[in-house]
This record gives sequence, C-alpha cells and structure tokens, in this order.
Amino acid sequence: MAGVAMVTDSTSSLRPTDAQRDDIVIVPLQVVIDGVSRTEHFGAEGATSAAVTPGEVARALREGRRVTTSRPGPDAFVGVYRRLAEDGYDAVVSAHLSRAVSGTVDAAAVAAPDAPIPVTVVDSGTVAMATGFAVLAGAVAAKAGADAEEVARTVERRAAASTTYFCVADLEHLRRGGRIGAAAALVGSALAVKPLLTVENGTIQPYERVRTTARAHARLAELATAAMARAAAEHPGVDVAVHHFDDLAAAERLADQLRDRVSVPRGVVIAELSAVLGVHVGPGTLGVVVTPRS
Repeated sequence: MAGVAMVTDSTSSLRPTDAQRDDIVIVPLQVVIDGVSRTEHFGAEGATSAAVTPGEVARALREGRRVTTSRPGPDAFVGVYRRLAEDGYDAVVSAHLSRAVSGTVDAAAVAAPDAPIPVTVVDSGTVAMATGFAVLAGAVAAKAGADAEEVARTVERRAAASTTYFCVADLEHLRRGGRIGAAAALVGSALAVKPLLTVENGTIQPYERVRTTARAHARLAELATAAMARAAAEHPGVDVAVHHFDDLAAAERLADQLRDRVSVPRGVVIAELSAVLGVHVGPGTLGVVVTPRS
C-alpha cells in the first residue's frame, strides 16, 4: 500500500462513508461538557459509542451548561502517523482546519518530526466542508499517484478557492470562544440583527447584517446561488455543502432552493456541523460551502 496517506480532523465534517472510500484517516477533537472530556463523534479515528454527538452538544448549550472544546494532542497524531507507516505508506499529508480557529494544525506540526515517514502539514485556512472537499481532492490525487508535495498543493488550491457563508442565531457562542475576530464589531447590535459571516484569510469575518432569521436564510440562498453560478461558469464542476447545527429542516429547505436554481450534478451535500464547531457557533446555525473543481 505504498503512496501518500491523507489525514484530517473531525471538524472537516466528512461523511464516514466518503472517508472510508478514499482511505482518509480522521483524527477527532474533543468536547468538554461540565468538565468531562469526550471525543466528538464523526466517523473519527478512535471514536467509540461514548463519543459525543452534535445533538448532545446542542442540548447542552441550550441548557446553559459549560461546554468547551480541546484539540488532539501531538501524541494522537504521532500514533496515527506511525500506524500509517506500518501500513506501508511512504508519506503523509495532514490537512486541518484554520490555525486561526484551532490549534489542531499546530499539534500535527509538533508531531510530524516524530513520525517514521515524512509528514506534510497543511493549514487549510478554512473550516468544515471547505476543508473536507479539499481533503477529498487531495485523497483522489494521492490515489492517482501524486507525491506528497502535489497532494498538499491540491488541498491548498481547493481550500483557497472555496467560498463559505453562514449565519448564527447570535454571536454569543463565537464571542465566548474568541473565534469572531473582526466580527466582534457586530456584538453590540446582535440582538437587533442576524449576522451573516464568512471565512477570509483563515478567520471568521462579518459579511452583512439583516433583520430577521428568514431574511438571513434567504440571503444565504442568494449568496450561494451567485457563488455556484460563478464556479460553474469558470470551472468544470462545483461541490456544494449545506451545513447546519441542530436545524436540519432549514438545511433541507436551503439545499432544495440551491438545487432548483443551479444544476449541481454531484448533488448538494447536507452535513451537520461537527460537535466541536457547533460549540463555537451555537444551535440554529445555517451555512453553505461552495468549492470549484479544477
């Protein structure tokens, strides 16, 4: 089984079937509820029946319980890299969510020198399926025989080309976790508006403010439709994911709207955000990722 192995983390929101099909190893992050740390459940490496689900996290947040997150330690990555070497791989590309959002990529970088085979660590500069689609592209390149350098470039190109928009019920969860950066300017008016946000240069940034949840969801559809049309006109294909956290009905409505407006031969993926990302955005979050295919 010589070649390049693809590793990512559970916040990439990959479906377990997709990860297994393309031999992608997923390293989990942890959710800490009332002081008890549990691995998040997302088809993740090492996940068990005791792993915490997005639904459990959403309930805990609604109940006002103390919920935080933690990254995997370097030892978790070292173990994965060593096992991949034992499986016969020649090299590893380990791609993770933005460094500005989590220290996961730094843990991978600390672990890399202790691996028995070369490890290239990639900061995707983005989150959720914007990372996931990039990782899937990297895995395809690896299976086609690309070396680690080309696989890493493939991941970086796909991640950089992606567009992400999302809206949250309020900014309190992002504020508490320190993940909103320039979006902090919206906090003072969060009660009066529904903030639309995007991911730029690896950080969460404000995009627009609208007055109601209905208008926010409608605006998401407009923005996503425009991004899909641009991608379809300039590239041979486009991948689209609709994300939600504890609001499947809203995600299904948005996905139906997008399918009606722009042809997406590969379909629109509906994916609940990972439990870890859900901690930081809160219940009721809805978003969309558009990634052109080169």
